[in-house]
Amino acid sequence: MGNDGTGKVILVAGASSGIRACSGPLRSQRVRGHPPDRDPQRTAAADLTRYGTDHRVDVHAVELNVTSQDSADAAVDRILAERGRLDAVVHNAGHMVLGPAEAFTAEQFADLYDVNVLGTQRVNRAALPKLREQGSGLLVWIGSSSTRGGCPPFLAPYFAAKAATDALAVSYAAEVLPFGIDTAIVVPGAFTTGTNHFANVGAPADADCAEAYDQRHRPLTGDLSKRLAARSSLRTPM
Repeated sequence: MGNDGTGKVILVAGASSGIRACSGPLRSQRVRGHPPDRDPQRTAAADLTRYGTDHRVDVHAVELNVTSQDSADAAVDRILAERGRLDAVVHNAGHMVLGPAEAFTAEQFADLYDVNVLGTQRVNRAALPKLREQGSGLLVWIGSSSTRGGCPPFLAPYFAAKAATDALAVSYAAEVLPFGIDTAIVVPGAFTTGTNHFANVGAPADADCAEAYDQRHRPLTGDLSKRLAARSSLRTPM
């Protein structure tokens, strides 16, 4: 469907899980959403297509791997070719891990940083030239309440990456403003319905080290992801 100028074109990175949670707001604001579609999550793309048809939402899957600059460039190029414009980028791609910080290897920290931090940089480098050229746009950064002081244990690698992303977002906000590009930094708590917040959580590679911590913290770490999800469902996300 061509862009008839009545809605905004938004790229939502990392929307292949919990897509219905973001499709509602996109529909309510009459925007044209482009959540990414990555293997092996073709089912999410099919669900998205059905949702768009059933609810008359102009939303389409675009293949995007935030760990590849070529993929980010191709995704933005496709949107521009099909829609002729891009109005906003939502930085929502990320991965969570759960376990004692010592038990994660340096390579695991680097991989997490690559997705959660460098992924936003790759998407920005693909999208910002167009937003700067047109003199308008919006960057939406989905952060974490951990960047504002809520840091429970056993999530250190994830929280460290989120802190880096938050700092990057604040710096970007001042730098892109003269180009007419606004910034919104969203600081949510844990969303445990409509998403895979805990289902796909990563584990530390050093199992022996993790077991040593588990022996001391077993009352805390036993079924920790389930209990965190249950606790989060009892309060309003921040």
